[in-house]
Amino acid sequence: MTLRLGLRLALRGGREAAVRLALVTCAVAMGVAVLLSTLALFNAFQVTAGRPCWECTTGSAPGGWALGATPGAVLWNHRQDSYAGRPIKRLDVAVLDAEAPAPAVPGLRALPGAGRYAVSPALAELMAAVPPAQLADRFPGTRAGLLGRAALSGPDDLVIVVGQTPDDLAAMAGTVAVDTVITTPATDDTTALYEHGFGIAALGLIFPLLVLVGTATRLAAARREARFAAIRLAGATTRQINAIASVDAALGALLGALAGVAVFQALRPALAEVAITGSRFFPDVVAPTAPQYAAVVAGVPLAAAGAALWSLRRVRITPLGAARKVRASAPGWWRVLPLLAGLGLFAGPVFAGGDDPNAVLVDAGLVLIMVGLVVAGPWLTMLAARLAARVTSGAATLLAAQRLAADPKSAFRSVNGIVLAVFIGTAVAGIVPAVVSGQEAAGDGTLNAVMRASFGYADDDTEGLPLPPGTAAELLAEVGAQPGVTVLPIYRRAGTPPWPDGPLPCDPGPGCRLDFMLGHVVDCDALAGFPALGRCAPGVRAVTATFNRLLTSDNMLSVGRNLPIVDAGSPAASVGLGAPLAAVLIRADDPAVRERIRTLLTPYVARSGSTETPLTFAEVARVRAVLLEQMERVALAIVALTLLVAGCGLLVAVVGGVVERRQPFTLLRLCGTPTRILSRVVLLETTVPVVLAALVAAAAGFGVAKPMIDQLAIKSAPVALPGPAYFLTVGGGLLVALLVILAGLPPLRRVTAPDNARFE
Repeated sequence: MTLRLGLRLALRGGREAAVRLALVTCAVAMGVAVLLSTLALFNAFQVTAGRPCWECTTGSAPGGWALGATPGAVLWNHRQDSYAGRPIKRLDVAVLDAEAPAPAVPGLRALPGAGRYAVSPALAELMAAVPPAQLADRFPGTRAGLLGRAALSGPDDLVIVVGQTPDDLAAMAGTVAVDTVITTPATDDTTALYEHGFGIAALGLIFPLLVLVGTATRLAAARREARFAAIRLAGATTRQINAIASVDAALGALLGALAGVAVFQALRPALAEVAITGSRFFPDVVAPTAPQYAAVVAGVPLAAAGAALWSLRRVRITPLGAARKVRASAPGWWRVLPLLAGLGLFAGPVFAGGDDPNAVLVDAGLVLIMVGLVVAGPWLTMLAARLAARVTSGAATLLAAQRLAADPKSAFRSVNGIVLAVFIGTAVAGIVPAVVSGQEAAGDGTLNAVMRASFGYADDDTEGLPLPPGTAAELLAEVGAQPGVTVLPIYRRAGTPPWPDGPLPCDPGPGCRLDFMLGHVVDCDALAGFPALGRCAPGVRAVTATFNRLLTSDNMLSVGRNLPIVDAGSPAASVGLGAPLAAVLIRADDPAVRERIRTLLTPYVARSGSTETPLTFAEVARVRAVLLEQMERVALAIVALTLLVAGCGLLVAVVGGVVERRQPFTLLRLCGTPTRILSRVVLLETTVPVVLAALVAAAAGFGVAKPMIDQLAIKSAPVALPGPAYFLTVGGGLLVALLVILAGLPPLRRVTAPDNARFE
């Protein structure tokens, strides 16, 4: 009976009940659709990260002649290539015994024979779209088929499996014999980073969603409290009132959750095009699991019921409890202390003296800042309201300021979700452009069109073998024949002293030239074409230096800090006729020429056994920049989605506030107050906390970003402000939130009409 009464009040309680149910349903549907989208992308990432990592397969070097390897094994040589900065996974294989079953590669029914290859669909399209000299000529033979999705991370993966003869592949450095292909997931440091980011996104969305649900269920709370108190006077028990309130709240939340599932299904095709990790996921894996659907559909109504019960805690005291209202205590100044302590801990002693920051202190500072933003919000709202009441004399401003000052906690509650999202988004958007700009500014940007190709650094094959003089001369002649090319050969120094015993006389780096580290020799005339690397002293024809960081580092900030490599103090040397070629730097401004050069370098890099992919310095910087920009996009997406959910909560709060204060607003209209003044009151009451929260959170975000940029000590990089995406996201989100607030004002004229001045 009690449940039936609750359903009747919710479904047939008049126009006010119908409007309340519709608002709750729409608001919850929007929040649920956003939450399901986040879960779907997380599931797609988990499925992709958990696929068998056949690329991680390792083996043993075949002893003696390749055909003496383990029966049933294949020769295996996996390395990475590149085209215009896009990585290409290349696997060269050779079947040793056609009669024995060969190890299976996921997504491939049989390994291609010599002179044939299998490619991913995306690479097949790319090879057909560009001239053969830029890409297809790197892969000898004819196409045997396409790789299945089991071999790929997504539809944009560039992968090729090339069949070779055993003799050819055995002569290639880095070849191993493999009898089992690894089917376990890859161990990648970025996996934990992405999982952490998805966790932050989920928490960042769940918090405003709970605020939205709580705000929606408290819509017209005072009028419902009075009605429930009247029902209690008629003999209803506290348990019955709780049941009625729970049904009322849970029904709207359940309808909203089901509508949110339907909205998500409509958005799912567009969601599959989102490239969170730099490439798209397969569309069918972008979906929540059945338990996740069930948890959302069941959890949201339960949360709504809990919020409804909490909002009626005063009615549970006595049947007259709804009339016994006690003014909440004003928030104290101490609320700002965690925020100040966090900013001081993060930006003050942590970075004093230029030392590396302590990770524990940094994390503690960030936690204090985020907690402090939420805790300090009501106190800052109260201060802003009191200041507005003192400096203004307008009726609307005074009414809004007095209400905000009387209950700043309730006023700030609906914008709690905005604070953390804007803070995280601002911090990331403040750091990423500066780091990306610094990556591209190494050597004042003069190295961006320079390609580095490394062959080997030592006399063993752990990192590849330097090219012998005859092969090096052949390579330099082929590369030098290309138009518009400048080449710097980097030779391996003969007789490099071993690493000394005991402590080093100085820390390796700029200004510390330890003889055992000067393992390369360059010609000064060739070096003149690369001024960012330095200049030799007058009269010196060749110098020794260490180019290891320049040739291997994936962080151009680190490279930039160590430029120039050569100066007047570099030890003189001579380039002997028999010096092996360790690496080569090639400047080519034409992208087509760069790709042809990369094709020319492919067999030489494979012959040396080097694991380094020929890349320009701009492409090296771009690899790191892509990861950073993905982090920025995720952070801004969290901001945008949080502002969207918060906007729905604000709409519910505005409408609820209008209905809640129907009686005092109607009395003000009867006293001659124009409707525009009342609309301005509602607008100010809602706008002030939103703008204040965004400003404080953005200031804290920039306060975190500045010390981080200083700590990175980015050299030769101009000051970089957040990009247009940040301002469009935050500014556009706040504008949408304000438009949502305005959308809730039209009912004010009808609700407060003097003709309807009747109150229960």
